[in-house]
Amino acid sequence: MTEKVSVIIPTYNYGKFLTEALKSALSQTVKPSEIIVVDDGSTDDTETIVRRFGKQVIYIKQENSGVSVARNRGATESRGNFLAFLDSDDILDPNLIAKQIQRFHEDPEIGLVHCGMREFDSETGGTIRLHLEGGEEGIANNLLLWEGPVYVHGIMVTREAFDQVGGFDEKFLHASSEDWDFCYRVARRFRVGFVAEPLYNYRIHSEGAHFDVEKLKYGMSIFYENAFDTDEINILDLKNRAMGNFHRVLAGSYFASRRYGKFASHSLRSILYRPSNLRYFLSRFSARK
Repeated sequence: MTEKVSVIIPTYNYGKFLTEALKSALSQTVKPSEIIVVDDGSTDDTETIVRRFGKQVIYIKQENSGVSVARNRGATESRGNFLAFLDSDDILDPNLIAKQIQRFHEDPEIGLVHCGMREFDSETGGTIRLHLEGGEEGIANNLLLWEGPVYVHGIMVTREAFDQVGGFDEKFLHASSEDWDFCYRVARRFRVGFVAEPLYNYRIHSEGAHFDVEKLKYGMSIFYENAFDTDEINILDLKNRAMGNFHRVLAGSYFASRRYGKFASHSLRSILYRPSNLRYFLSRFSARK
């Protein structure tokens, strides 16, 4: 099968970062067949920036509808049999497409490949940390339970996998766990591949969704609503464990931001779902107060 890789970049008012993202897609050692920017109603100079790249980049503008709608629009308009998704404030390593396509070649049952990630400081460009702990086996349960390797970044999927799961859930209006939900649904149906190299560069900046605990809570609540809307007993049996771990993560996030009332509320909910988490809270947080 001839590989035709479509790189899809949803964006909203991130013109100041977009040039770097586009250059990283254009600089791949295995060239994508197309690069599609879906402008989700930006009011900054996004269109002007994209137009500078001429015919190298396909530009689509839509009314502001959310990141999931933008990604799905890009997938619908694309022609590739592989779809790579890049956020407009992030940067691809030049070897990402080459390394991920190689992983697909190694196992024809794979529907999604992800890779290691480098977090970098937006101001200095310096590395903050590396994440090389992604996984292949059991990744669906890892995502459900917040256990084991749960980072899924730099994703590339087959057209077949994308179509079978119905793309990104459009209930996710903001960048708030829609990729987590999508990868979970793909992992339930297909094998997952992983390249243990930091091929995806994730920008840390003040406007990023990673600083917003409420968006995390909102997005993951939709994820769990989707995940447990099933008759599969083996999944439903994991609900208390999953919810206990999720509220543990939220509690930790609220503690870190000194919102102690919400920390206490989610700690209690975590323990009610999973009593064994009491030991975790006693050991982890009592000494910090």
